[in-house]
Amino acid sequence: MVKSTLVVRASDALPLAASVDDEQTEQALSEHKQQAKLIFRRIGPNSEPRCSIESGAYTLHYLIADNVIFLVITDKSYPRKLAFSYLDELSKEFQLSYGAKVDTVRKPYAFVGFDTFMSKTTRLYQDTRTASAAGASHLDKLNDELQDVTRIMTKNMEELLWRGDSLDRMSHLSTSLRSESEKYRRAARNINFQAMLRQYAPIGGVVFLLIIFIWWRFS
Repeated sequence: MVKSTLVVRASDALPLAASVDDEQTEQALSEHKQQAKLIFRRIGPNSEPRCSIESGAYTLHYLIADNVIFLVITDKSYPRKLAFSYLDELSKEFQLSYGAKVDTVRKPYAFVGFDTFMSKTTRLYQDTRTASAAGASHLDKLNDELQDVTRIMTKNMEELLWRGDSLDRMSHLSTSLRSESEKYRRAARNINFQAMLRQYAPIGGVVFLLIIFIWWRFS
């Protein structure tokens, strides 16, 4: 289910709005909200516009649109398609209501009034069955990039914390290329091994039979 939502300016990570969370949720997600701040600092001009970052029992999904980052923390089992449908709805409404003011505000949480829309939308998406029914028509209208959730980059929080992995598209592309390159190297080694077997197996068989014959003849 949807746990918490943060909205920040992409250029400087200035908080623009956030969901109002109860004390229990705030305590449970304190570490993950700190991780969200790390994500905001790692995001740059070349970052993936949509990304899911797994962290323990939760997943942090973010969407970048018009210099604004929309991030939602959900249970790990919550469907990615619904998470990004939720973020897509927030993005469109935020752009209509505050888009022209985003680059000029200086105070944190300048758009606290957006919480009303977030709360209403969160209630629709809390239960996956309700969200699937209520958002069916909306999901049908999403573009191909959103519908194809397999194209959304997925990271692990440990990779960001300890290995310093980047959220950039080029980093993602480089990782994919390394993975494909390793796959082709393994395939090439396998093909070469099979070719060697086909070439030398008959000779090996003859030698083996000859050894057996000599051993039988002179034993």
